[in-house]
Amino acid sequence: MSAAFYKNKDSFLVAVDCIIIGFRDNELHILVARRPFEPFKGGWSLMGGFVNAPENIKEAAKRVVVEFTGIDDIYLEQVGAYGDIDRDVERVISVAYYALVDIDQFDTSLAQKYDARWVRITQLPELIFDHNMMVKDTMTLLQRRTAVKPIGFNLLGEQFTLPTLQCLYESIFQEPIDKRNFRKKLLTMDILEKLDEKDKSSSKKGAFYYKFNKEKYDQLIQQGLHFSL
Repeated sequence: MSAAFYKNKDSFLVAVDCIIIGFRDNELHILVARRPFEPFKGGWSLMGGFVNAPENIKEAAKRVVVEFTGIDDIYLEQVGAYGDIDRDVERVISVAYYALVDIDQFDTSLAQKYDARWVRITQLPELIFDHNMMVKDTMTLLQRRTAVKPIGFNLLGEQFTLPTLQCLYESIFQEPIDKRNFRKKLLTMDILEKLDEKDKSSSKKGAFYYKFNKEKYDQLIQQGLHFSL
């Protein structure tokens, strides 16, 4: 097709906004930062940036997450595109991605550099532009995904207790989960490996640590079975 076809078409800026999610103190947290320039200077914002010419959209989103967290090992998924005409000063179409990270790997020096902080999802402030809508859409998608895929383990370290895992899923779904049924479903799928070590930080009896066994999960899928909570 001739380049002349594109010559008189309108051009727009393309950005990515990243909903970076971590888990600590038994609750989901989202990384937000003070916007350093106008408009809305000083307002709370998601992490974002423009797409550079040599990269595709997902590459741009991963670059943003690594830049603001120092974490390279992430689960990244597209939420959607946001393109209201007056959503920014210039005509900017933003593609939102959510990233699941192990918050313990966060490079804390970056918090000061970008005036960023982790905020409990239940205490999220008013964000600039349409960023609150992006978070809302992310939570809807995350709830659908975690019900049928074990992506929640990306928010945890290599080892975790079952009480911590239940708190994670309760934070994702924003409602209590029956302890007996939750454990029964998980243990029946045989995708968790019980370790000898215990976490005794909250009780003398302690709780055994487990780790997610991806190999067994892959075998589960190959057998035509599915992860389901």
